[in-house]
Amino acid sequence: MKESQPSAIYLKDYTVPPFLIDKTELTFDLDEATTIVTSRLHMRRNPASGKSTAPLILDGGEDVKLIGVAMDDYALPPEEYRISENKLIITATADEFVLTCETLIEPQNNTRLEGLYRSSSMFCTQCEAEGFRHITYYLDRPDVMSVFTTTIIADESRYPVMLSNGNEVERGKTDEGKTVVVWHDPFPKPAYLFALVAGDLAVKKDVFTTQSNRDVALQIFTESHNIDKVDYAMEALKRSMRWDEEAYGREYDLDIFMIVAVDDFNMGAMENKGLNIFNSSCLLASPETTTDDSYLRVEAIVAHEYFHNWSGNRVTCRDWFQLSLKEGFTVFRDQTFSADMHSATVKRVEDVSFLKTAQFAEDAGPMAHPVRPASFIEISNFYTLTVYEKGSEIVRMIHTLLGEEKFRAGSDLYFDRHDGQAVTCDDFVAAMQEASGVDLTQFKRWYSQAGTPIVTVTDEFDSATGTYRLTMKQETPATPGQPTKLPLHIPVRVGLLDEQGIPLSSVVENLQADEHVLHLTQAEQTIEFTGLSCQPVPSLLRGFSAPVKLRYDYSSADLLLLMSTDSDGFNRWSAAQQLAVNELTTLMSQAIDGKPLEVDSQLAQGFSTLLHDDTLDPAMVGLILSLPSQAYLSELANPIYPAQIKQAREYLKRQLANTLSAEFERTYHLHSIKGDYQPTAEHIAHRSLKNIALSYWVETKSERAQLAVSHQFESADNMTDQFAALGMAVSAQLAAAPAMLAAFYEQWKDEPLVVNKWLMLSASQDQDNALDTVKSLMSHPAFDLKNPNKVRSVLGGFGQSVSGFHKEDGSGYRFLADQIILLNKRNPQIASRLCTPLTRWKKLQPLLGEQMKGELERILAEDLSKDVYEVISKSLV
Repeated sequence: MKESQPSAIYLKDYTVPPFLIDKTELTFDLDEATTIVTSRLHMRRNPASGKSTAPLILDGGEDVKLIGVAMDDYALPPEEYRISENKLIITATADEFVLTCETLIEPQNNTRLEGLYRSSSMFCTQCEAEGFRHITYYLDRPDVMSVFTTTIIADESRYPVMLSNGNEVERGKTDEGKTVVVWHDPFPKPAYLFALVAGDLAVKKDVFTTQSNRDVALQIFTESHNIDKVDYAMEALKRSMRWDEEAYGREYDLDIFMIVAVDDFNMGAMENKGLNIFNSSCLLASPETTTDDSYLRVEAIVAHEYFHNWSGNRVTCRDWFQLSLKEGFTVFRDQTFSADMHSATVKRVEDVSFLKTAQFAEDAGPMAHPVRPASFIEISNFYTLTVYEKGSEIVRMIHTLLGEEKFRAGSDLYFDRHDGQAVTCDDFVAAMQEASGVDLTQFKRWYSQAGTPIVTVTDEFDSATGTYRLTMKQETPATPGQPTKLPLHIPVRVGLLDEQGIPLSSVVENLQADEHVLHLTQAEQTIEFTGLSCQPVPSLLRGFSAPVKLRYDYSSADLLLLMSTDSDGFNRWSAAQQLAVNELTTLMSQAIDGKPLEVDSQLAQGFSTLLHDDTLDPAMVGLILSLPSQAYLSELANPIYPAQIKQAREYLKRQLANTLSAEFERTYHLHSIKGDYQPTAEHIAHRSLKNIALSYWVETKSERAQLAVSHQFESADNMTDQFAALGMAVSAQLAAAPAMLAAFYEQWKDEPLVVNKWLMLSASQDQDNALDTVKSLMSHPAFDLKNPNKVRSVLGGFGQSVSGFHKEDGSGYRFLADQIILLNKRNPQIASRLCTPLTRWKKLQPLLGEQMKGELERILAEDLSKDVYEVISKSLV
């Protein structure tokens, strides 16, 4: 542990920058050993600062070597500036001046993958959140927006492609024969949106015609062997551009839009103005190498990064505490886009399932924080599910409260009012409130309060008057630093059903409808529904209208009714999940007590009804058939008994499989599609239901089911079906699984993204020797510790192996801690993210929890980066 630990930065301490940078002129002289960066910053004192004598303090990195600095072409001698804690400090400045800095960096030695670094044979950048300071000295904060001109000088034989933000404005040669390319971006932006790429790359070109009839050149760059895998991404980009024009009236503003695929990347993708840089796994797609889920992910991420052109670039965040201003809003936009492109219900279920599993767990853990955090030690740790996914839910609630038309008016006002500015979450809400006339004062608490609210609902029915009363109570549990919570404004969408599942019309506050949005604004409220002829079954929180935990005492009969008849597809899925949770909870209790497992499953009845109704959306049926995951059940449990949760899930799945074997076999054959692979909503739906049916059928261990798995694996003409069959063989521990794993690797060893799937599946095997398997994978030729995707595949996969990761001797936890300590020096961002499984130690059964805590303490004793220190230290409080 460091003698002096990193200190926190607080939102309350925000002040405007004392200086502004009107123009930024950058020159990169790229070379194999070193890169020389020259910056000319046209600076002036900020009149809003009020600090007329403040020194100039520029951010730098420990890997940046200053060669020289000049002010208005006067070379400053060493006594006129100093470097302290990676900051360049100049005491005497004019009110307006040009500062020139020459720095030396070594991109090939940059293992943290921030700033300028090498990936394979190309140069590339990642500057969000604070990566630009690893390139040169700068005011590296989002509220300093500047017009950038970038000159790239390189050997064209090695780097024929040289890209940066904006439009290419000049090309030439140096006296030494190097190529010079100049790019200019006319739109002011903060340094975190800067991008540079140089390499020997292939390109896919297309054109998009905007609503104002301008032609925009579209270019996607990859290494040459991957260029055949970008067609889907290009089509997704064009769909995104058209949708943003139609849904938000936002047109693209430059003459060219470029995307580059990079193999070594800490994140999924980055929205740099006009030059998006993508992790290859989020861009490349082909039927042979890409699953349906990955196709949908590519489309969503392409859309997300493109939508940032307005919600993040043209209007950006004032400071990093406001990160959800751009990310939460843009996630909402990409989710809505995907819902419009495919099944809205399926998309909503998938998003909420992820939220309830992962973000709710974050809210309940040591790193719980508001959507707009009050403080942080390392901003990279706050690219979280809370900021992104819960932030999206906040925007969705505003959409629910305002309605489509007023929400669009609010977004138009927001973009028009703040174009070219760095603003806050309050500015976003103010635009929505002003355009709609809806008071959002109380609603803003969602941005400042951490934790997942619990809404408890009770009801009563007065048959004499036909009045039904719902009493709702809200409570948000204490979270670190926030022991007391105030009531939130929670929209609760409700429908009522009769005993046959037919919707009932009712009156609430003089409005008669089949569905109502109730406004829960107090700690406890009672709402009356009148005009009813019978006691209803409530369909509560339809569409998951708020990110809360709902508590209502549904009977099994109620849940079966909702699961079979509710017109709200989300609540049909939710009812099935709750019914499964109820049965699994019984089984988990039996397993913990060492009793034989036994349950009278009502779920089988509901599943049977669904499987015999061929009129239903196959994708929706597939989702309802999916049992709650190990991770979701762990989030619900306190304490967590990993082995017993696994035992309960396996038992229930086998029971359902054996009870409904014939139905699953029939469903498998009914939804087996003939013909060429298509990543369309219809075909994806059939494949998803076919494969979920096969995953149950194979649990019967029948010879026909095992043959079906083997046949699908061997004959599949697409990665979705082949990998699904492989996963089933591994999960069911079929005798053929080891041979299938070996054959799969041999077939795809030259496709890195497919090999990553193999690495994750191999690492996740639930066997007693799982740790030995993972250690061997880390010595495998396909593994590379420098590649974040491979690290996530192996160590992320290992975390899913209950028998391996949660061994009672603590060896699984010890192994992960060793890797975190190793990566802490190489790539702090990745090391920090690997800490998450260890942060749940307080919820684990005592024996495992103490083992895990011991590993956290061992990590804390090391000399840690800010990234890792923040997560580990908060976890031990």
